[in-house]
Amino acid sequence: MSFIIDWERESRTGTAEAVLCDGKLIEDIDAIVAHARGRRLLLTRLTKEQFGALSAENRAALQYDALSRTAILGRVAPATLPTVAIVSAGTADRPIAAEAARTLAFAGHSASMITDVGVAGLWRLTARVDEIAAHPVVIAVAGMEGALFSVLAGLIDAPIIALPTARGYGVAEGGKAALSSALASCAPGLVTVNIDNGFGAACAAIRILRRSSASG
Repeated sequence: MSFIIDWERESRTGTAEAVLCDGKLIEDIDAIVAHARGRRLLLTRLTKEQFGALSAENRAALQYDALSRTAILGRVAPATLPTVAIVSAGTADRPIAAEAARTLAFAGHSASMITDVGVAGLWRLTARVDEIAAHPVVIAVAGMEGALFSVLAGLIDAPIIALPTARGYGVAEGGKAALSSALASCAPGLVTVNIDNGFGAACAAIRILRRSSASG
């Protein structure tokens, strides 16, 4: 097996490389973790079954979180005060929101998790708008029709990253309705990442924060 980890990516782009475990053989993941021992590495889409099948030595070296399906090798960076609000429409969106939160934590950014504020009960969202608006970056997580994205983008001035999820049924199944809603939003300035891409949404937030910090 051959693999090359881009250890310089963080210094070059502001976000570190992560290892996507989806589709990888257990022996490949074991070899990557053993190779990276002594350094910091984030693993994404690592199922409980995959984690359980790793060598005992590698399992002991990883900080595994089953909800987000992520594992961190090495120390977790010291966290800042919450700079990102992760706002999710329903509790079914929690695994994807958690992936974003763990990616932020790996980079040293803490997040405020604001859950179950979907627009079907708009009062749940409006009751927390001031709290959400206090953050310099917002990741909005929603499935179904993804209405949360446009509503939030019409209420606050922080950069909003739409994170569509595959939650839903019928025409919403697979997340394509939520993705289309984000892309077709009439709320100006809204940006989006791919379906269920919590890692990508967090990386976008990290880049925004990095630039804001540098210019401030």
